[in-house]
Amino acid sequence: MNKQVAMVGWRGMVGSVLMQRMLDEKDFEGLDVTFFSTSQAGQPGPAMVSGAGTLVDAFDIDALAAHDVVVTCQGGDYTKDVHPRLRAMGWDGYWIDAASALRMVDNSVIVLDPVNRDVMDRALDEGIKDFIGGNCTVSLMLLAVHGLIQRGWVDWITSMTYQSASGAGAAQMKELVIQMAQIGAAAGEAAAESGAPVLEVESTVSDLLRSADLQIDQFGAPLAASLIPWIDRAMENGQTREEWKGQAELNKILNLNPELPVDGQCVRVGAMRCHSQGLTIKLKQDVPLADIEAAIRESNDWVRLVPNTKEATLQELTPAAISGRLDIGIGRLRKMTLGGDYLTAFTVGDQLLWGAAEPVRRALNIVLGR
Repeated sequence: MNKQVAMVGWRGMVGSVLMQRMLDEKDFEGLDVTFFSTSQAGQPGPAMVSGAGTLVDAFDIDALAAHDVVVTCQGGDYTKDVHPRLRAMGWDGYWIDAASALRMVDNSVIVLDPVNRDVMDRALDEGIKDFIGGNCTVSLMLLAVHGLIQRGWVDWITSMTYQSASGAGAAQMKELVIQMAQIGAAAGEAAAESGAPVLEVESTVSDLLRSADLQIDQFGAPLAASLIPWIDRAMENGQTREEWKGQAELNKILNLNPELPVDGQCVRVGAMRCHSQGLTIKLKQDVPLADIEAAIRESNDWVRLVPNTKEATLQELTPAAISGRLDIGIGRLRKMTLGGDYLTAFTVGDQLLWGAAEPVRRALNIVLGR
């Protein structure tokens, strides 16, 4: 008998990417899937999935409990409402979730199987049933540098992030495009004229960024032609919660003891859907660069080591080059002038793929034994 799978939040940004990946990989074959909705119960299910049927109310606990697995991209508020009620009624199925609400609870596992399949398999053997997608920047960083951590070479990491609008949400992505359009309308014609004084163009843009005319309803500040060095809420120690996740989630993903120190600054930039990170890695010893390169290449099937040249960097190590691909680019790799035990690198990965949907897709197949 086929496993019964409930899917919630499949129409949102992460859910849409998950659906497309499942279709691409033919994951729906051999599954009995029921599609749930928080707002459109009773309407037809997704046309792209054969036999999708009618949408069921996503708050119908009895209907959800009839399934072996619940996969949700609906968000943390939904998880906090529905998950405890399902467990309280005795439901013993697998809960696979893209939201952060359950990441750090004791009886959950953060899923990133190319780097922690052993942790996931041990959790399955121990009867753990909550498998949660990790923070996008942490997952993308780990895919890039896990080969070094795995060999025990890393003493600590700082990650200076350049996070795309997609990490904030669909409305924020749209606001970025609107801001771009507003800037283009205000200064585009003058900028296109070769003889136009560049300082007049800059002044026009700067005036708009500081004016009440620029739409900032979602971000609270200009992102186009600017950046925002704050993501998530404040912590008591001066970090933002996004920065706190670097150490907390990395160590839980890998089940490290003692913990590996990770810290840095998280910054929102005007990229659409790829997160980039500038890394400083303190090594425990002066490992030859050739050995470091080999460890990175061998760590998983998706990491792509980009030569430290201008041409390769411009062609292969930018959000424009990586967007929509499963590749994790890592380049600008070199020893620092601080000493042979200091390494720097730059990484780029698609926030909606390996940063969100892909670990959830693969976790579903793993718990189903496929």
